[in-house]
Amino acid sequence: MGWSGNSLVNGFIRADGKRLVNGEGQEILLRGVGLGSWLLPEGYMWKMPEQGDRPRRIEAMVKDLIGEEKAALFWETYYDRYIGEADIRQIAEQGFNSIRLPINARVIMEEGQQKPFHFHEGHLRLIDRVIDWCRSCRLYVILDLHGAPGGQTGANIDDSARDLPELFTNPLNTERTVALWRMLAERYKDEWIVAGYDLLNEPLPDWFSEYNDRVMPLYREITAAIREVDQRHMIILEGVHWSTDWQIFDEPFDDNLLLQFHKYWNNPDTESIQKYLDHREQWNVPIFMGEGGENNPQWYTGAFRLFEDHNISWNFWTWKKMDTSNSPYSIRRPEGWDKLTGYLEGGAKPSQEEAEAILQAYLDNLPLEACDAHPNVSRSLFRQLPIQIPAEFYGYRGEGVSYHVGTKAERNIGLRVSDGVPMRMVTGKAEKPSYAPEGGKPWETDNLVCVQLQAGDWLAYEALCAQAAAYQLDVRALLPEGSAELTLRIGDRELGKLSVSGEGWQVFRLASELVVEQGPVHLMIGASQGWVELDWVEFS
Repeated sequence: MGWSGNSLVNGFIRADGKRLVNGEGQEILLRGVGLGSWLLPEGYMWKMPEQGDRPRRIEAMVKDLIGEEKAALFWETYYDRYIGEADIRQIAEQGFNSIRLPINARVIMEEGQQKPFHFHEGHLRLIDRVIDWCRSCRLYVILDLHGAPGGQTGANIDDSARDLPELFTNPLNTERTVALWRMLAERYKDEWIVAGYDLLNEPLPDWFSEYNDRVMPLYREITAAIREVDQRHMIILEGVHWSTDWQIFDEPFDDNLLLQFHKYWNNPDTESIQKYLDHREQWNVPIFMGEGGENNPQWYTGAFRLFEDHNISWNFWTWKKMDTSNSPYSIRRPEGWDKLTGYLEGGAKPSQEEAEAILQAYLDNLPLEACDAHPNVSRSLFRQLPIQIPAEFYGYRGEGVSYHVGTKAERNIGLRVSDGVPMRMVTGKAEKPSYAPEGGKPWETDNLVCVQLQAGDWLAYEALCAQAAAYQLDVRALLPEGSAELTLRIGDRELGKLSVSGEGWQVFRLASELVVEQGPVHLMIGASQGWVELDWVEFS
């Protein structure tokens, strides 16, 4: 696929006002992917039930089934294979310029340690190895403490022991966390390919908000420890409640900060991120959508364009997982896997021999060359041709740049309300669209939105062409009055006017041999006569 942004991966990246700049002072947006389930295996990515929803429960199952010695070997092989050089090379080839590397503290330092703290050198070398590959492939690396000592979230995602955020209730866990970050900063202080330190992933959901006032003091304490040994790396701060609530951010305490939010399962519109845009203005710092995904490619084409148009760096979650269609790669589910999940749910225990065979098959399925590729996922993140774009995801740069409508909508469906662009639900059975994940399945017909254009209205769509080629350009449209006239423009090229007519929803070919040059693609579709309702636009 390829993206010229990798040439900007050069030197220590830092905050410069509201922008990120590289070592040469050039502005850069991070466009990245998370290495979920590698050093912190997640139950949902293993298709496990609640009894196997976090690393310590999965580890207990493996040990129970094949014994301690073989379990230890299983995990070392798992860490070795889950992310290989082929993964890193492919991430760069698909156009990403960064990765977010989630770390479980327990992989690096044993639980319950008192000072002096000891760290697992072999596992740190796994991180070193990925950093080396990323330097070769020009991918910035964000180190993300996904599971802090004691747990910062108190849920399965941080591998907490008792579903409690014991990082904030046990001073020893705080001390361990500060020591861990100081060690990482000392280790990587001269490593320019490391973009920054993401201090805590998704601390404190709402039900633990009584501890919210402890987050910023801890961020300051960790940062002070990092700054004793490392003056150059960016400090990345997440809000509370799944990294969506920024009310804890009282005042900037360092001159190299990046503020992070996460976005899942809601409207891909400016209103949904306005509070983060406001905070960017208020603090004069860059912002980062550090984790979002787990939806379908239709949603990705909207959400990730939203970040691009608002100059927000982003990171997609996640690179690969088992038996999926909404990540760039899917690990094949081994035969007999249901025997493991069934056992966790109280079913029969597979024999050691059987369990070993199933787990070995899983390890054999981990390398990238054994996985199934879903190139449409990365294409949807970059809006890269060939692509189908839902009509409601026209640009996010505002009136006169991304759209124009003569008459603002009288009613709304709760999406992109401030634009005033008339939209409706295609079947009318639902009042507004739902962006629930649905395991990545395409939207049901009742969940589709169409955009209504009257004479004089137009919409602009941005995309990316990796290499010059000829494309067909189609729209799916309804003509309430039986006919209409459309105007088309690609970049500075007027493609003329096109009369369309017919009843019911139809696919209209707007151009059959449209030569598109390499680079950004700017498409404008307007109505010059009549009334048209658009469902999607597609370059094929």
